[in-house]
Amino acid sequence: MWQTVVILRLWQEMVEGLPGWQVHRHEGYRAITVDVTPFWRPALRNCPSKHYHPAANRALPAVIMGVIGEVGEIGGQRLACPLAFERVHPKKPSEKGLWQNMLRWVHGHLAVDDVAVMDAGVKLAEVQAAGLERYVLRLATNFTARRSQVRRDHARGRKPVYGEKIRPLVRSYKGNTIPASAPGRVETWRENGKELHAQIWEDLVLPGVIPGPQAKTFQVYAISDPAYTTPWLLATPLHLKAMTVKAIYQDRWPVEQIPLAAKQMVGAHRQFVHARESVQRLPELALLAGSILSYLAATAPLAPTGFWDRQLKRTPGRFRRMLMGKLFPQSYPFPQQLRKKASVTAHLPKGILAHRRKSTASAPISAH
Repeated sequence: MWQTVVILRLWQEMVEGLPGWQVHRHEGYRAITVDVTPFWRPALRNCPSKHYHPAANRALPAVIMGVIGEVGEIGGQRLACPLAFERVHPKKPSEKGLWQNMLRWVHGHLAVDDVAVMDAGVKLAEVQAAGLERYVLRLATNFTARRSQVRRDHARGRKPVYGEKIRPLVRSYKGNTIPASAPGRVETWRENGKELHAQIWEDLVLPGVIPGPQAKTFQVYAISDPAYTTPWLLATPLHLKAMTVKAIYQDRWPVEQIPLAAKQMVGAHRQFVHARESVQRLPELALLAGSILSYLAATAPLAPTGFWDRQLKRTPGRFRRMLMGKLFPQSYPFPQQLRKKASVTAHLPKGILAHRRKSTASAPISAH
C-alpha cells in the first residue's frame, strides 16, 4: 500500500518547503552524505547480511541499511534530510555490494553542485570505479598514493613506470618509523579561536595506476585539529580550500543522528519481525521516524529534561521525554481501519500476577 521512495520524496518536499530550512553550501557545493547503519539481529535465522561489531571484534548478523541525505539547518540545528534508503541486494547480500548500490545511486542523482561525503567504510578505488567526479572521502591513516608524473631521477636499471610514492602520515612498521612525504603546500587558518593546519598533496593517483591522460587524479588533505590526536586524512578530486574540505566533511555527521534517534529514541534497536520483507521495511520506517523526530525536536520549543538541565538543546531525547508526559491527542482524525478493539480482558490476570514465574519461596538462599 505504500512505497518508501514515495514517502521519502514527500518528506523531502515538505522539509525543503519550510521557510526556515537552509541548505549548507561551501564554495557553492552542497554536501550529500552517504553512510551505512546496522540493525543488529543476532537471533534472526537466515539474516540477509552481517556487519562488523567493534565490541565483539567480528562481524555479527545485522540488517544493514544505506542512508543518503542532504544537509541543511533549521532552527539553529544542523540536520540531514534523507533522500534514499538502500537495502542489500538479495543475490549479493554483502556490505560491499550495498556500497556499490549506493555509489551507483549517487552517481545517477548527483547534481553539478553536489559533493558526496563518505567515511572510511568505502575504499577510494571503489568510489573512482563508480564514476563519481565530486566527492570527499576519509582515508585510512596508512593510506599511500603516487604522483601522476613518472619519476625522472633514475640513474640506472629499468625505466620507471609509476610516479613517486606519497605517504601523507608517519607510520611504524616492525619497530621502524617510516617518515611522511613532504607536502606540496601548507594552509593555515583560525577557527573558533584555534589554529588549524593542513598539508596538501595535489595530482595524485592510486598506487597501482600508471600515470597518463586517462588516470583519475585527486588531492589529499591532512588536516590537523588540536581537538583530535590524529589528523584527518581526506581525499577529493576538487581543488578546494582546506577549510572548505573540512567543513564539507563535518557536514557528514548529521546523517548519523537519524539512526541514533531511530534506534535509541524510537526503540528500533530491538526488532522482532522475521518475514523477509518485514526485516527490511521496519528499519526503513524506523529511520524515517528518526528523521521526523529530529526535525520535530529542532523546531519545537526548548524542553528541559529536569531541574538539573541548565543548558537546553533541541535534541530528540529531550523532545521524547516531553512527549512521554503528554496524553495522546484524542481529536486526531484516524482512518476507519484504526480503531480501539473492544476486547474482554476482565478475566485475565494483570500486573505482577500476569508474570509466568515460579515461586522461589522454598528455594535455598545461595551464599553468593
